[in-house]
Amino acid sequence: MQSSLIYFGETTTSGIGALGFSGQALLIQLVTFLLVFAVLRKWAFKPITKVMNERRETIESGVKLGEKMQKDQAELEANIAAELNKARLEADGIVVSAQDNARDLVREAETKARVKADSIIEQAKERTAQDVARARKKLEGELVGLISDATEAIIDEKVDAKKDAALIDKALKEHASA
Repeated sequence: MQSSLIYFGETTTSGIGALGFSGQALLIQLVTFLLVFAVLRKWAFKPITKVMNERRETIESGVKLGEKMQKDQAELEANIAAELNKARLEADGIVVSAQDNARDLVREAETKARVKADSIIEQAKERTAQDVARARKKLEGELVGLISDATEAIIDEKVDAKKDAALIDKALKEHASA
């Protein structure tokens, strides 16, 4: 049993024609395929591959930029940590220095206060000594008057100033030695 196919005006009954293929049809399809491929390659594949390459490059540059940013961020965090540590150390130093300065100021103020208190005490002693001396002079004057009055009362006569002074000096000397 032989079958015959009509393919582009030909009738074949054996060989490749028996499978439904025709050499001429195959050649036309191959040429058509090559023309479509050439057209697609020129106007479709090249722009598509160009866009794909550009996207790949953009993605790669984005990945590189991201990696660089991560590296920069790690460096920045390390720098920030170092600066914070440095600032803490400086702050600690400033606090210690301020405490030392405060202690020195307190000691200096205490020393000045002691000196001032000693000065006030000395001034008070001097004033007291002056007050005692004034009081003694006043008492001596009053004592002279009392002695003069007592002498007049005892001897029943008025004593002149010269005799009165001699009697007072004698009485004071006796009183001071006692």
